[in-house]
Amino acid sequence: MKWRGREQSSNIEDRRSQGGGGFGGGSPFGSGGGFRIPTGGGGRGGRGGMGSLIGIVVVLGLVWLVTGTNPIDLLMGMNGAPTSSSSSASSSQAPASAEQADLRDFVGVVVKETEDMWTGVFEANNQTYVAPTVVLFNGQTQTGCGTANAQTGPFYCPQDQKVYLDLSFYDQLRQQFGAPGDFAQAYVLAHEIGHHVQNLTGVLPKFDQLRQTMSQEESNAYSVRVELQADCYAGVWANYAGQENLLDNGDIEEALNAANNIGDDTLQKQSQGFAVPKTFNHGTSAQRKTWFEKGYSAGSPGACDTFTGNV
Repeated sequence: MKWRGREQSSNIEDRRSQGGGGFGGGSPFGSGGGFRIPTGGGGRGGRGGMGSLIGIVVVLGLVWLVTGTNPIDLLMGMNGAPTSSSSSASSSQAPASAEQADLRDFVGVVVKETEDMWTGVFEANNQTYVAPTVVLFNGQTQTGCGTANAQTGPFYCPQDQKVYLDLSFYDQLRQQFGAPGDFAQAYVLAHEIGHHVQNLTGVLPKFDQLRQTMSQEESNAYSVRVELQADCYAGVWANYAGQENLLDNGDIEEALNAANNIGDDTLQKQSQGFAVPKTFNHGTSAQRKTWFEKGYSAGSPGACDTFTGNV
């Protein structure tokens, strides 16, 4: 990915100098908790036809039929989103190796590019995109969804509208999951920011409400659809990155390889020798690749309706 020398997001909160002190607060993955990449243990927007939220509106239309809640209220209310993201940014910097500093800069560039794309998409639909804060941490940190640690993996917390990332995960992505490459790393970030988009448009709040009355198997099946939509949104961003001339040869293959290697079936077979489909909550390797490719090929969020028909 051609990222060096590009503008970085101001919405990066670097907590790495805080170390891994205890914070308490429990797991971030209970009811209403974060949405994460599985780890085996559990202003230039509006181009190229991206200015469409048809897929999201279809989802909310289905929710309206089920719950009687007007989806326009969800879109306009933005789930209590703050009116400005500037106050959430942090200028604190942690001592780091050259590699860690490079990764931090890389994250800043990727986040800025997602901000540019989603700002354009929302503006094309007369909405305002409120960017999330991306928190970098070492070892352990407190979140609005509970305590996160290095084993948690990257995740998005709807309660504080932040993405949490221990940069050591990228070593795990490369070494344990066999998914090297900077665009594999970018895919992970774009997926988590896709969850933020779902939060702004009401998809995550409604899922959290609905799953209170669902069986675990039903909740898992709905979660798969949520996660595949985030994969599709990551693909939409990859299309935008291509339009911005950021892609190197092999970048899309890196993302597809990552999507393949973190599918529920692949991870379960690696960890226990067999897969149990009713426990899947992120999607199979084939599903994750398919929905990333759909987003990438279409370049529009309107292609990302994972809530209608089979996935």
